[in-house]
Amino acid sequence: MQYFHSVKLNFKRCIGCTNCIKPCPTEAIRVHDGKAMIMDERCIDCGECIISCPHHAKYAHSDTLKKLADYKYTIALPDPSFFGQFKECENIEDILHAFLHIGFDEVFEVSLAAEIVAFIVRQKLLKKEYKKPIFSTSCPAVLRLMQIKFPGLLEQTTQVLSPMEIAARIAKDEAVKKTGIAYDEIGAIFISPCPAKVTEMRQPITTKHSAVNGAIGANLIYRDIIRNLHKGATDKEGKPIERRRLHKATKLGMSWGYLTGEPKSIGVGTTLAVSGSHNVISLLEEIERGEMQDVDFIELKACNAGCVGGPLNIPNSFVGRVHLRGLISRSGEQPSYYSEEEIRGMYEKGHFEFTEPILPRPIMTLDEDVAKALVKMERLDQITKELPGLDCGACGSPTCRALAEDIIRGMAFETDCVIKLRDRIKILAQEILYLARIVPPSMAAESSEKKDNI
Repeated sequence: MQYFHSVKLNFKRCIGCTNCIKPCPTEAIRVHDGKAMIMDERCIDCGECIISCPHHAKYAHSDTLKKLADYKYTIALPDPSFFGQFKECENIEDILHAFLHIGFDEVFEVSLAAEIVAFIVRQKLLKKEYKKPIFSTSCPAVLRLMQIKFPGLLEQTTQVLSPMEIAARIAKDEAVKKTGIAYDEIGAIFISPCPAKVTEMRQPITTKHSAVNGAIGANLIYRDIIRNLHKGATDKEGKPIERRRLHKATKLGMSWGYLTGEPKSIGVGTTLAVSGSHNVISLLEEIERGEMQDVDFIELKACNAGCVGGPLNIPNSFVGRVHLRGLISRSGEQPSYYSEEEIRGMYEKGHFEFTEPILPRPIMTLDEDVAKALVKMERLDQITKELPGLDCGACGSPTCRALAEDIIRGMAFETDCVIKLRDRIKILAQEILYLARIVPPSMAAESSEKKDNI
């Protein structure tokens, strides 16, 4: 299978410093010949390499505002974490109206769809017909991580589509009823905090085709929003119009922007929230060993502190979380936009559950021939034992085991390991010294003749 990735490499900036190797949770990055490379089958687009690269050699490719020209009617889908970009002096309505000023026809908060997801998961938990624990599906980077490292746990996901996908479907359905424009001529554009959600839009893993038509990085649209804050409501021709209410999500939906937001909005059962890809891996390893069976629901986010820590967001995760919480507290209490009967009716139509199963993702095929693959596996184990086991990353591979895999695949050499190279040089130096002390027979004969003549 050919994989699409939003994380790209700028080879002109890369100096082969290996800073990006260790943070990658799936060992997807190698450094050879002084340049980094990404292994497509391993990359989950978590963005850890973007954060860790001091030279900005890794970046996330996403759409721009030019995407709006492809559709007759466009809808902005801001992620809950997007509001964490703004300081205490701003309010949600101004931010939402700024999307209209920069060219969108409508705004639909993904926070509102998050409330729908929370309701559906709550009903599943109340029925208690599941294997504990069940996992959130809102983070595509975590789902791709599970495909690679924990395929046996995939069946324990909630099987509910992400808020991003649900928001796009509802927003486009409502736009069709409101405008009469054809469904395919309406563009739902997601404002993404991370490359994983950009990838999910282009190559979804829980549905055959995504209803999201484009994804713009929060870092790319932030300045445009800032320039258009606090403007009066106008139409496309710039004429003043009556300002309408755009903010419909409650505090519970908006809290999905930071860690613990999902469990709080679900509100039932024993829950747990974990962020950071390496922390997620550690927890999933415990669950594979049969632990955590007393927990009903677990929120898993690849980014530290949740989506506010996404690599495409402007402030760091701590500042973003403070800003988002402040914005939520100032927004005041308001009733849910959709009633339980409306949500139940939408859910019963079957729009919100997986249409495609999440399948395991093969990452290491040593050989198509099983017999040859077994031989290579034995050789791999042998090479791993012979390596020092320091996992220093100086060879350009994240671990000694990964280097052994690369050697078997023909991507690296044993002497790429500095320890093995040092030992090899030491042996060669001893051999050269030994050879230097040996006098060739012809030279020995000449020396003997000279002594006789003397």
